Amino acid sequence: MRTIAIGDPQAPFVTFLGVLQHHRLLGADGRLRADVHLVSMGDHFDFGKPDVREQATADGEAILRWLADHPPEQVTILLGNHDLARVCELRGYSDEAFGLAHTEARALYEAKADEAEFLTRHPSVPDSEALARDYSCFSVSQRELVTELLRSGRFRLSAHHAGMLLVHAGVTREDLAAVGIEATHAVAVSDALNALLDARVAAWTTGPLDLGPLHQPGSAARGEGRGVLYQRPCDPAVEDPRKLDGPPRRRFDPRQLPDTFAQVIGHIRDGKCRELMPAWCEPGPALDATLRSLTVSGDGVRYEPRCNPDARLYFTDAGMLHVPPESYPLLDLDTRQPLEPMR
Repeated sequence: MRTIAIGDPQAPFVTFLGVLQHHRLLGADGRLRADVHLVSMGDHFDFGKPDVREQATADGEAILRWLADHPPEQVTILLGNHDLARVCELRGYSDEAFGLAHTEARALYEAKADEAEFLTRHPSVPDSEALARDYSCFSVSQRELVTELLRSGRFRLSAHHAGMLLVHAGVTREDLAAVGIEATHAVAVSDALNALLDARVAAWTTGPLDLGPLHQPGSAARGEGRGVLYQRPCDPAVEDPRKLDGPPRRRFDPRQLPDTFAQVIGHIRDGKCRELMPAWCEPGPALDATLRSLTVSGDGVRYEPRCNPDARLYFTDAGMLHVPPESYPLLDLDTRQPLEPMR
């Protein structure tokens, strides 16, 4: 069995399948080969320009249904912030209400107009951009599917493989301490994170799913979402210190990652990494179609466009929407290197 991580599949369904086909992960029936275990790193919705919003809405749901149609022994589906938003920020919308809100939000966002009155009517989102762009491809059937996969235990907050922890945006020692989890080893941490998710889902009846203090949905009152599905690594020297307040946080210092195991994340592409960690990057342009890694040694941090075997953090979001399917890399979780197409 080959265990493989695929970064944020925010792309057309045909592109997603094309990536898998290029790596020879599909059988003649169009499903995953029996010797493949695929870990989807989260974020299955919201991509593309406004003129493809209807198709993108359908494609995101199709990708998630295709993954969930495989048994859990073959596909692990991690929660991303876009997935959880369906039962948090977007929990109260019908299809009609969302369509109207999206149209109004897009006009406000593009005009950079005052949105105070808009937010009094849409208090579950932090700003007009959330409905105009960030969560632009919502449908009620998506929310129903996310709810079903949460209640059935198919959505996971984390996974582990070969001594590594897999989680959508990464966890720090303080994140774990906030919920009483000791940063011992990846198996114990993953089990504890998933037990927390299962307990919160079991207690969930109405309103947003509460995963605090690990996750705080965005809202008009509290601003942008924060926590282990939202946060990104940064150099504190170049970031607004308020974003590092927490947990839950918008940004984290990678020197606060546990040193007892490596982590694999999605959520952030190369360009954003270079913006948030300029002094720790090799010179060069932002690159999609590239797996990256971050190493920590004492106070020293190094971010590089390759998979360092000694990395503390591996990055799998390689911009699926923006590159040809045959260029999109997958992470072989056993070798900690880009997957070579299977035979």
